Amino acid sequence: MDHRLIIRNALLGLIAASGAAHAAESVPVPVTAGKEKCYGVAKAGQNDCASVVGTHSCAGQAKADNDPTEWKLAAKGTCEKMGGKLIAAKKQ
Repeated sequence: MDHRLIIRNALLGLIAASGAAHAAESVPVPVTAGKEKCYGVAKAGQNDCASVVGTHSCAGQAKADNDPTEWKLAAKGTCEKMGGKLIAAKKQ
């Protein structure tokens, strides 16, 4: 096989993997009707999607309970009653 082809394919793979990681951070998650994102109430391993600070990009990967950068969907009007916030913690 041609070495240039191998190198080109390897570089394209790295670029694609890098782009997918960044895309996961910026893709908005659709919120179901009657629900809202509630930050700081998810238990470890029970978050609904990516961390605000980019430590992971998938649901179920929260490492600690009630992390202010992790969120779960909650019924509208119930987030703050549960001790959560409607706005994510700022990136550090």
